[in-house]
Amino acid sequence: MSALNILAADNSSTIAWIVGVVIFLGVLVFFAVFARFAGLWVQCKMTNAKISFPNLVMMTIRKVNPTIIVRSKIMAIQSGITRHFDISTRDLEAHYLAGGNVPNVIRALIASQRAKIELDWQAAQAIDLAGRDILDAVRTSVYPKVIDCPDPRKNNSTLDAVAGDGIQLNVRARVTVRTNLKQLVGGATEETVIARVGQGIVQAIGSTETYKDVLENPDKISQIVLDEGLEKQTAYTIVSIDIADIDVGENIGARLQADHAEAEMRVAQAKAEQRRADQQAREQEMVALTQENRAQVVLAEAKVPEAIAQSFRTKKIGLIDYYELKNIQADTKMRDSIGTPEREVTSTPQ
Repeated sequence: MSALNILAADNSSTIAWIVGVVIFLGVLVFFAVFARFAGLWVQCKMTNAKISFPNLVMMTIRKVNPTIIVRSKIMAIQSGITRHFDISTRDLEAHYLAGGNVPNVIRALIASQRAKIELDWQAAQAIDLAGRDILDAVRTSVYPKVIDCPDPRKNNSTLDAVAGDGIQLNVRARVTVRTNLKQLVGGATEETVIARVGQGIVQAIGSTETYKDVLENPDKISQIVLDEGLEKQTAYTIVSIDIADIDVGENIGARLQADHAEAEMRVAQAKAEQRRADQQAREQEMVALTQENRAQVVLAEAKVPEAIAQSFRTKKIGLIDYYELKNIQADTKMRDSIGTPEREVTSTPQ
């Protein structure tokens, strides 16, 4: 019995030691957790953020940064926007887990309330999750920004437009825009605005009769472009379009006319060369035809003696008839020589 008592006493002491170690570790863990979240919990209590200590611990388990959530909630409460929007801790956590920038959204809501711009929590979340900087958009709504047209980051430094009289104008414009929060999601960006304004300026200059009208009244061009409503389906509202610089370039009309005249001259030259080549080919054909006819004449003349000989053999002509024929030929040749000029006689083949 004494051995059993000793063994039982040893087991009880071991269990008590294990329990003590567990309790000690539990106390250490509690103090570690309390030390980590104590500052945030005190801030929540002091600012009436209504975030409990267990909720702070659960945020860490849900992989939510409690510091961001607590500071965003305190920012919203201290600014007073919670009186206008029902923003709960769960909403902040959901937006954080969705990949949103919670502090940026809260700052944007505060700025919009101060500037009396219509922006609610749902719209701010959608804009932020769409990849737009909601705070910068609100600031642009309060303080319009200026966009250079054309974009100086591109190769072209000016817009090249041609007036009705053919004179080229090199234009640089500055567009003042304000963010349109209602169309920020799905609306076109700055590049679209720059492209539309550039197109409008080129079209407006092209519709003027002379470049002098543009130089005398650049505001007319700006007004024409503004009246076209270029901000449709974009994330901005165009406040003004100012022509910053206008330079006179080349006489495009005269150059085009000169190029057209040169092209027509080349076409005429080509047609003349074609006609000359056709005439030369026709001349060569006629020369060949003449030579062919001469050859046929020579062949015919070569058959005359043969025909005379055949006539002698068939006794169709006699010697006296032959001499009379020779006399007639000699008489004809003499008359031809008398009636033909000397130069032609010398040139006649014997």
